[in-house]
Amino acid sequence: MSIKVLIIEDELALQQTLKLNLELENYQVDTCSSGGDAISVIKNFNPDLILLDIMLPVIGGIEIYKQLRDLKINTPVIFLTAKNNVQDKIEGLKLGADDYITKPFDLEELLLRIQNVLKHNYPKKNETSIFKFENGEINFSTFQVITKEGKIEDISKREMALLKLLTDNINNVVSRDEILDKLWAKDEVSSSRTIDNYILNFRKLFEKNPKEPIHFLSIRGVGYKFCV
Repeated sequence: MSIKVLIIEDELALQQTLKLNLELENYQVDTCSSGGDAISVIKNFNPDLILLDIMLPVIGGIEIYKQLRDLKINTPVIFLTAKNNVQDKIEGLKLGADDYITKPFDLEELLLRIQNVLKHNYPKKNETSIFKFENGEINFSTFQVITKEGKIEDISKREMALLKLLTDNINNVVSRDEILDKLWAKDEVSSSRTIDNYILNFRKLFEKNPKEPIHFLSIRGVGYKFCV
C-alpha cells in the first residue's frame, strides 16, 4: 500500500509541482487549495502525512492544525510557509507540528524531511502491521483479518482502530469512555451500543465459542479487554 500525502497549498504551480514529484516517488497524493475545505478533504482522503501551508485563504494553516488536534486527527504535519519568520516556526512547533520548511525550498530537502517524519511516526510499520494470536491474525495495514476458520475478512477502519486499541493494551481494561474518546471525533454521534456490536463481531470472527469468549472480554460497567 502506497503512503498517502495530502498537499494543502493555494499556490497552484507549487501544488502541482509537489504533486508530480511526490507521485514520481510512489506516494499517493491528493491536493487542497483552501483552508475552508481542508478538514473535509482530510477526513475523506485519510492521509499518512499532510504538507500544510500556513498562509491559506479562508482558514490559515495554524488554525487548521488546531482543528485537527481538537478532532483527534493525529496525522503528522509539515508546515510550508513563505514567511521566514522565527515566530511562525516557534508557534507551529509549540503546537506539536512534526517539521517546518520555508519557501522557496529545495525539493530534495523536502523529500528527506518527509521520509524522516514518516520514519519517526511509523518506525516499525512493516514489522508491527500484523498481530497474531491463538485464534486469528490482524493486518492493520490492509484492514483484513484471518478468522478462526482461516478465512480472510475485510473490516471497517473503526473496527480496526478498536482492535488496535485493545491489542495495544493486552490484558488491561480499556474503558468505554476511552474508546469513545479515541475513536470518535467530537462532532460525531457516538454510541456504546456500536462498541458492543463491534465486540460481538470480533467474537464471531475469533472466538471458538462466541458465547464463552476467552479473548474479547466485557468488564461490566467499565469496558473491555483483550486477553491472550
